[in-house]
Parts: sequence; C-alpha cells; structure tokens
Amino acid sequence: MSVSATVEPTQYLTFKLEEEVFALDIQKVREVLEFSSVTRVPRTPEFMRGVINLRGSVVPVVDLRLKFGMTHTEKTVNTCVIIVEVAFDNESMVLGALSDSVQEVIELEPQMIEQAPSIGMKLRTDFIKGMGKRDNEFMIILDIDKIFTVEELAFAQEAGQSAA
Repeated sequence: MSVSATVEPTQYLTFKLEEEVFALDIQKVREVLEFSSVTRVPRTPEFMRGVINLRGSVVPVVDLRLKFGMTHTEKTVNTCVIIVEVAFDNESMVLGALSDSVQEVIELEPQMIEQAPSIGMKLRTDFIKGMGKRDNEFMIILDIDKIFTVEELAFAQEAGQSAA
C-alpha cells in the first residue's frame, strides 16, 4: 500500500547520515552548500550547531545526526548543509541541516513508497513520511516540517535573530 494518494512521481534529494540513506521532498529544499563553518550561539540545544551567513541572512544550522540520537556530524570533504524551508505556526523558516553527504535527486513513484513501520507507542516517528525503495535499498523519507517541535523551531529562530 502506497503512502501517496497521487499518481505523479515525486522528486527527493537523498543524503546520508552515518550509513543510512534519507530523503527530503525536493520542494522543501532550497539549495545545498558545502559545509565550511558555523558560528556557535550560546545556550542553544546541542543539536543546534550554530548559524551561517547565507547571502546576508542569518540561517540556523542543525545537526540531524544529533537530533536522531547519533554522534555529531564530523566535518569532511563530503559534509554538506541542506538549506530547507520548514513550516511551523503558519509561518515558514529557512534552516540548514547538516548531512554527511548529499547523494542525488531521485524520482519515486507512489508504489515505491511504503508506510513508515510502527515502532511502538514510546518512539515518535511522525516525522517519517515513509520508506522509499529503489534498487533493493530502503531510504527513510523525512517530513522536515515534523522533525522539530514548534518550541525547537522558535528557539532556532530566536537564536538566528539574536546572532544577527
């Protein structure tokens, strides 16, 4: 049973965190940047790595590995910042998400996407749109709007404003 009700294929940007492949709807992705450095903002959660200057705008950068309970992202030649637009509280916010590497843009037909597995009552998985399957490999399709709580996004927005 497919998750999507449409018959049109959807494009996704695939990227890696540790050895796992994740995907984001390309409509939520603004651009991909090489990771250089971030300016740390004091008294922010650990997953908030800091802020970057993106053509004159201050953009908060989060470490998805830390948010997902992994070790923090180490800077390598492949480390990227995926600039995404996140919706919260009837607003939108630009956010940078660290990834170990960006793979490619792929197209998935609705029948190539399975529902996210039910893991149990205690684990929050509402940020997983589904499991994409391509070439006998699974990828976790994320709903970027649901990864962070409203409070976390408000905190990130405030951190970005105070750094400006």
